[in-house]
Amino acid sequence: MDSRNAISELICRSCMALDAKDFNAYLALCDANYHYAITAYSPEIRKDMTWLEHDKAGMQLLFGNLPKHNSDQSPLSRHVTVYTITPVDDAKEARVVSALQVFRTSLDGGATELFAVGKLLDTVSLADGEPKLLDRNVKLQTRMLGFGYHIPL
Repeated sequence: MDSRNAISELICRSCMALDAKDFNAYLALCDANYHYAITAYSPEIRKDMTWLEHDKAGMQLLFGNLPKHNSDQSPLSRHVTVYTITPVDDAKEARVVSALQVFRTSLDGGATELFAVGKLLDTVSLADGEPKLLDRNVKLQTRMLGFGYHIPL
C-alpha cells in the first residue's frame, strides 16, 4: 500500500475506533509523542479557544476516567473526508487536512442529527514505515455542543 493510502486509512481507522469507543485501538494508532487538541475560533473574542488538550498519556487517562463521568451515552458517528496529504521534513512526516462531520443518534427515539462540523488537522509520522498520528487538532466550526460529551471528536 502506498503511503498516501496508508495515511488515509490511518485517519479513517482513528474515527472508526472512536465511533466504536475502542480507545486502546485509537491509542495504538498514535505515536508516543502524540498531541491532541480541540479548538474553535470565536468571532466574539476574535481568537482561537482551546477546549481540550492532551498528550498521549493524558488521552489514556481521559479514556480511563470516562466510566466515572456522567456522560451522554448517545453514539457519535464520525464521517471524515481526507482533502490533502502534504509530505514534510524529507517525507518523515505528512500534514493531512480532512473534513469532519459528527452525527449523534439519540438513545431516546433514535433520531440522528448533525452534532459538529470542522476539520481534522493532522500530522502523521512516517518514520518507522507504519504511519502513526503525531498531532491532531480538531478545528471545529461548531461551537455549541451542549453538555455531557467527554469523548474526543
